[in-house]
Amino acid sequence: MRRALRLRAERRQLMTAEADVLAELKRLRVRVPQLTGALAASTDGLVLAADTGEAEGVAALTAAALGVAVRLAEATGQGGFRELLVRGERGYVAAYAAGASAVLTLLAEPHINVGRLHLEARRSGTRIGELVDGALERPENT
Repeated sequence: MRRALRLRAERRQLMTAEADVLAELKRLRVRVPQLTGALAASTDGLVLAADTGEAEGVAALTAAALGVAVRLAEATGQGGFRELLVRGERGYVAAYAAGASAVLTLLAEPHINVGRLHLEARRSGTRIGELVDGALERPENT
């Protein structure tokens, strides 16, 4: 019961950062026009902000992939999770660590410059991480 109450309080705190996170996603899509979608979610799959149509499903799948990626990185001695890139026939799906509590997921066209994608996504992931982690650090009453 206490855990459920704590999780509910954390989710409320995370949602206070929604407008700022969404603004960062929109700025990222302007800087990288080959993006077809962007979302920020908690590491357990709760959508925090989205600039894409299929946000709930993508967030849930990202959380599942994140679990595997974290274990793979740790098991192979590569350290903590930083990013994951999947290349499909019609484009890319990339996930980036965004602080301690969130993940940034991007959908991109197949002809995107992957180096540019990484550069811009890492910057946005850092900013989103600051926003989300800051929201969690603030007392709920403020």
